[in-house]
Amino acid sequence: MFVIFIIGTAGSGKSLLTATFNEWLKESKQDVTVVNLDPGALTLPYTPDVDVRDYINVEALMDEYRLGPNGALIMAADLIADQIERISSEVESLKADVVLVDTPGQMELFAFRESGPYIANELTREPKAIVYLFDSVFSLNPLNYVSNIFLSAAVYNRFFLPQVHVLSKCDLLPKEEVDRIVDWSAKPKALEHAIEEKLQGTRRLLSRNMMKAVYQLGLRFLLIPVSAKTNEGMINFNMALERILAGGEKYTY
Repeated sequence: MFVIFIIGTAGSGKSLLTATFNEWLKESKQDVTVVNLDPGALTLPYTPDVDVRDYINVEALMDEYRLGPNGALIMAADLIADQIERISSEVESLKADVVLVDTPGQMELFAFRESGPYIANELTREPKAIVYLFDSVFSLNPLNYVSNIFLSAAVYNRFFLPQVHVLSKCDLLPKEEVDRIVDWSAKPKALEHAIEEKLQGTRRLLSRNMMKAVYQLGLRFLLIPVSAKTNEGMINFNMALERILAGGEKYTY
C-alpha cells in the first residue's frame, strides 16, 4: 500500500485531480482507495471510499458549540485526530495498492494545525508522499510563484515526506506560458530574471530573497504540468510518484 496526500491552496484543484487520478489508476488496473479528509466538503467530484464526514459533522459542531463556519472547521480538523484510529482501520481493511487522500480545501487546516502531521503519520505506517499543487493561473506572476515555493517548503518542513510538485490546471494556459513556469522551476536563473524583469521595489527584493533562502536549503520544485480535465501530464505525474514510492516499479507487480 502506498499513500498519496494531495495538498494545495484553496481552488488549486485538489479534489478534481484526486478524482481524475483515481480513474486513471483504475484504468491502469490499480486497486485504489480514495479518502476524503475535508469535513467541510459539500460536494465532491468522486465518491470517497473513506469519508471523514462519516465521523465528524461540521454543522453539528456549529450548533453544539455556537461556532461560525471557520471555527467549526478548525475544531473539526483537530477532531479528525481523535478519530484517526477508526479511519486508519477502515483504510487498511480495504487493502488497496494506492490510497489517495484529498486534504481540506483550506490548506492550513491540514498543513498548519498540530493535528495534520499526526494524522499523516498515523493514517497508516505504509510509504507516503505528498503532492503539492501549484495553481497554474495563480503562478503566472513570479511574485505568486515564489510565494508558492515558500508555502511548499513550509509544507515539507511540517511533514518531512517526499514531495511531487504539480502545475495544476495547465489546460487553462497557453503552452508557452506553461513552459515558462516550468522553466522557472527547473532553472533558478530563469526565475531570478523574471523577478528582476516583472517586479519592482519591495516585491522584487522580497521575492528574490525568499527564492534564494529556499534554494539555499537545497530544496527544488521541478513542476509537472497536469490537467485533471484533459489528462495531460498524467503519465509523467504517475512516473514521478512511482519513482518515490516504489523505486520506479509499478505499485503492484
